[in-house]
Amino acid sequence: MAKLGGSTAILVLVFGVLILAAASSAQTVPPIAEQIAKTYGLDSFGQIDAIRYTFNAQFPGVNLSRSWVWQPKADQVSYEGKDKDGEAVKATYVRSQLNSQPANVQDDIDPGFVNDNYWLLFPFHAYWDSSATVTDHGMHKLPLGNGSAELVAVKYPLEGGYTPGDTWELYVGKDKRVEQFVYHRGGPKKPSVVIATWAGYKKAGPLLISTEHRGTADGKPLHIFLSDVSVKLTGSDTWMKAE
Repeated sequence: MAKLGGSTAILVLVFGVLILAAASSAQTVPPIAEQIAKTYGLDSFGQIDAIRYTFNAQFPGVNLSRSWVWQPKADQVSYEGKDKDGEAVKATYVRSQLNSQPANVQDDIDPGFVNDNYWLLFPFHAYWDSSATVTDHGMHKLPLGNGSAELVAVKYPLEGGYTPGDTWELYVGKDKRVEQFVYHRGGPKKPSVVIATWAGYKKAGPLLISTEHRGTADGKPLHIFLSDVSVKLTGSDTWMKAE
C-alpha cells in the first residue's frame, strides 16, 4: 500500500500548497489516532485499487474544480482540470518518477494532488504520517456552534514543506468521526487560520468519507466539497460510488 509519507499539512492550492516533506523519525501516536483511522476504514484500505473523486473549492474570487484517480498501490495519479489560463489539462504519472515529469506536473498538478488527497483522507494521514506529532487534549468546546468534542492535534515538523509547523486540530465525536477542525498555518502565507465542519459523510466501499466542509478562512466564507467519489476494489473493474 502506497502512502504519501511524512508530510507537512496542506490547504487549498489557491491559498498556497505544501509539498511532502521527508519522513522523520516515527512519533508515538495516542490510541485515538488509530481509532479515528479505523473508523474511516484503515483496516480495509489494502483492498483499495483506485479512488476517484473531484475536489471543489469556493472562496471569494475563487471557484475551482479538479478531478483525480489515485491508484495507491502503484501510486499512480490521473488528473483532469484546468491550468491558470483556463485551458483543459490532463495528465497521468507515477509519483515515484515525478522528477521526470514536465514542469506543470511537478509545480502545479502534483502539489494539487497532495492538497486534495489530504482533504479526502486526512484521518488516515493523522495516523500514517511518521513526521507528525499527534496529541490528545481531551474534551474541548467546538469552534463552531455549541457542544464539545475530543480535541486531537496533529502538528507537523518545523522543517520541510512550504510552511513548516502547520497544525490541524481535529474535534472528534464519541463515534470517532471528525466533526470540525481548525487549521493553523505555521508560516506567513495566508490563510493563517481555517475553521471548517466535517459533514456530508458517505461510504465509498469500505471507506468513510466526509464530502462537505463549510467554514471560514481568515474570517472569509469557505466551502470545500468532494463530488463523484468512488472506489475500485482489488479484483474488480466496477466503481463503487459513495452514498
